[in-house]
Amino acid sequence: MIAAVPLMVIPFILYNMAMLGLMGSGGIPALQQDVIVLSMISGAIWSMSLGDLFIVVALVVLFFELLRATRHGSGSLVNHMLSMLVFIAFLVEFLLVQDAATQVFFILMTVALIDVIGGFAVSIRSAGRDVSIGL
Repeated sequence: MIAAVPLMVIPFILYNMAMLGLMGSGGIPALQQDVIVLSMISGAIWSMSLGDLFIVVALVVLFFELLRATRHGSGSLVNHMLSMLVFIAFLVEFLLVQDAATQVFFILMTVALIDVIGGFAVSIRSAGRDVSIGL
């Protein structure tokens, strides 16, 4: 049953932890804190903020969610339903919580929507190929 839990809940939880102050200062300024700062060979300085890291984590999670959508079984339907609930949680929080009205959260919510739509599309497409006709 744990395999049916959607992975997009990870970026959702991480964002809310950052807003509560569990990852630095808390609130929207926490998203702008640099996590990685590297000097490039060209001499430029490249930095990744906490908000950027959340987006990267969400994209990696989306990859694994789409891979999981190709599996068949009873857990896949539960996963799709729970993924829809995670997207609804993103949407409700985006509309009702002041700290969620950021570009980072909107992008995370969009990734959750792509997870829902992509998961259903991949499942329907792969289920159509599994139909065997016995003659």
